Amino acid sequence: MLNSNDIAVCFGLPPARAIAYLNAKGYRITWDWEEMWQEAHAQAFTVAKVMRLDILEDIRQALEKALAEGKTLQWFNKELTPVLQVKGWWGKTDTTDPVTGEPVTVQQGSAWRLETIYRTNLSLLYSAGRWAGQQANIDDRPYWMYVAIRDNRTRKSHLALHGLVFPADDPFWQTFYPPNGWRCRCSVIALSADDVRQRGLAVGTAAGRLETALRRVSEKTGEMKPVTTFHLPSGKTLSPDVGFSYTPGRAYAPDLARYGGPLAALARQQWRGPS
Repeated sequence: MLNSNDIAVCFGLPPARAIAYLNAKGYRITWDWEEMWQEAHAQAFTVAKVMRLDILEDIRQALEKALAEGKTLQWFNKELTPVLQVKGWWGKTDTTDPVTGEPVTVQQGSAWRLETIYRTNLSLLYSAGRWAGQQANIDDRPYWMYVAIRDNRTRKSHLALHGLVFPADDPFWQTFYPPNGWRCRCSVIALSADDVRQRGLAVGTAAGRLETALRRVSEKTGEMKPVTTFHLPSGKTLSPDVGFSYTPGRAYAPDLARYGGPLAALARQQWRGPS
């Protein structure tokens, strides 16, 4: 179903739209990741437990360079590690939890944390850029197909979505446009009516099959937040990871379908073919 050209389209996009998305964000200081919920990430850049603006700026600048120049995770680690160590945001430290007032030991910078920051942010940024490009070309390619990387690292729930095709304006894409969780590698390709017909694909709809369920987001406070659930015809129910029931590009520019906003302008200027 998925050919080599599709793979190239999914993961070889120009980064201009993703960089614009990053540059449009402000900053926000947070202690726990759930303090900034879903769509709020479209408006502000944050890293949990980074309590200094200069450190947030260092991380963001490294992400922007990684996007613009195609820098690897190894480069990202090598670039940031000495900077964060000099500024004291490295390793474990004893402090006070601002929510509970209790003494805690927290993990600041580490190779593992930098990898999470790199992969999560680049995934979200490329998702926003891809969504912008697909919206800009929606008249020619009005159908979108969910694509999972089918290997032994892929979640079964994401594999179950692989190959599903819905119209671009189907409610499915409002909450299931990837990434759908931490380190999710799934993507979306846009298809024309001819593509759908030639591949023998069935176009479905998620109307009537989407619901909302509450999930615990914090063991510390017991706070519950809504996640979207999707009922497959088989009867199986799937949902994104907690905190991922939104579409990054749509959250940043909800009017993009009407060709408004800076991402829409970039989408028109930077279009390089089907995505």
